[in-house]
Amino acid sequence: MHQAFEKITAAVSKWDADKGIEIESLKQAGSNRQYFRLKKGEQSYILTYNPSNVPENNAFVSFTKHFSDQGLFVPSIEYVEPGQQFYIQSDLGDLSLFDVIKQEGFTEEVKKLFKKTCTALAQLQIVGGRNIDYSNCIATRSFDKQAIYSDLLYFLYYFVRALDLPYDKNLLLNDFEMLSSYLMQEEQQYFMHRDCQSRNIMVKDSHIWFIDYQGGMQGALQYDIASLLWQARAQMPYDWRDELVEYYFEHANQLLDGSLRKDDFLSNYYGFVLIRMLQTLGAYGFRGLFERKPHFIASIPFALKNLKWFLENKKLPIRLPALQKVLNAIVADEILEKFATITAGPECKLTIHVNSFSYKKGIPSDEFGNGGGYVFDCRGILNPGRINEYKTQTGRDKPVQEFLMHKTNMPSFLQHVFGMIDISVEDYIKRGFEGLTISFGCTGGQHRSVFAADRLAEHLKDKYKVQTVVRHIEQDAKNWINEPY
Repeated sequence: MHQAFEKITAAVSKWDADKGIEIESLKQAGSNRQYFRLKKGEQSYILTYNPSNVPENNAFVSFTKHFSDQGLFVPSIEYVEPGQQFYIQSDLGDLSLFDVIKQEGFTEEVKKLFKKTCTALAQLQIVGGRNIDYSNCIATRSFDKQAIYSDLLYFLYYFVRALDLPYDKNLLLNDFEMLSSYLMQEEQQYFMHRDCQSRNIMVKDSHIWFIDYQGGMQGALQYDIASLLWQARAQMPYDWRDELVEYYFEHANQLLDGSLRKDDFLSNYYGFVLIRMLQTLGAYGFRGLFERKPHFIASIPFALKNLKWFLENKKLPIRLPALQKVLNAIVADEILEKFATITAGPECKLTIHVNSFSYKKGIPSDEFGNGGGYVFDCRGILNPGRINEYKTQTGRDKPVQEFLMHKTNMPSFLQHVFGMIDISVEDYIKRGFEGLTISFGCTGGQHRSVFAADRLAEHLKDKYKVQTVVRHIEQDAKNWINEPY
């Protein structure tokens, strides 16, 4: 990561010779792309660094320029590095539609935003799909039978097999063939975002803006609206889904001069809902069960709940007995219990104390008297305190955080810490324990330990909703005033 940061710094200085730009790293999502915010005075931009996948960069840039020419709600491209390893786009802020849902819930104002999204999505697909150059697609030019079949195999290999569930291979592949053929009845002549979900929709200036469509291709209208309304993590009320798909249909039909048949559209729509849910489970299986990324593992229960409700309440006009058998097995109680997310409810007595300390002053004592807990030594991480500009700062200062995240092994260190701590926290919640102490030490209790303690506390509150008390022993004693040394 720190090598990327150095390359970005050098490249940005060539783009803007004034050297007045501040570079701030942003949280990485599920892909290998790295994002940075560039600030210069009142202006800000987003830089996407993706040297290992130039075709993906080219697809995003090409699609964005085309959509911008059509007046659609997408970012503008400000600069493309000659080698196409990174590009700079306008900054749409940090507020996604998913963030709005988390903050406000499913209110009438949020429903208005979804209606805006439905209208804008129809425009992106229909208007944006006219005269677009699909030769820049990174995987396949269209969501054809082969692409659909690939999604089904993705689900089979990375989710079904990962659970070691029994199935009849020949019968299941026959059902995959039938479902693929059924979905191909729908017209495949529109732009398909491919990952149209609320995390990829930004909210700024009362408008919604689409991002992350670099995987787009030509396809049917129903896939994207299915992706939006059936996003597992969003947990949209089911009556909203029915209302909004009809709202979307009316606006799409207006753009197509009334050429769509509502009954046919909605009948085929649920086939695309199913294929999207299975593709999502395949992705969660690959990223979570194989790559062991915590966010994707935590998302599996939401996807299974989605699928279970669908199987109980929606029917396709074709018989898929082998697939139906596999899906019923996936949403069986024992599988749901296996992936159930453990959280601290109102009755949970557990309080986790997270400390930072200086090894010069000694390791903090256990407050619960059971001799348990963890102490992590951060001294194996490169010390920001060796650098003059950071000597009076702490792990709560942005420059120090940037240094630790991009020029040290802190991200890897924390990933391993989280994995170890999660095991104990889940067990303590189940067994009704009341206390756990976790301490991070470094030389002075100022930079590395402070940063690590804050990150762990944030992780525990986000994942388990558990009560967490953070104490920075050395810094509290100094009143957070650090003299140069």
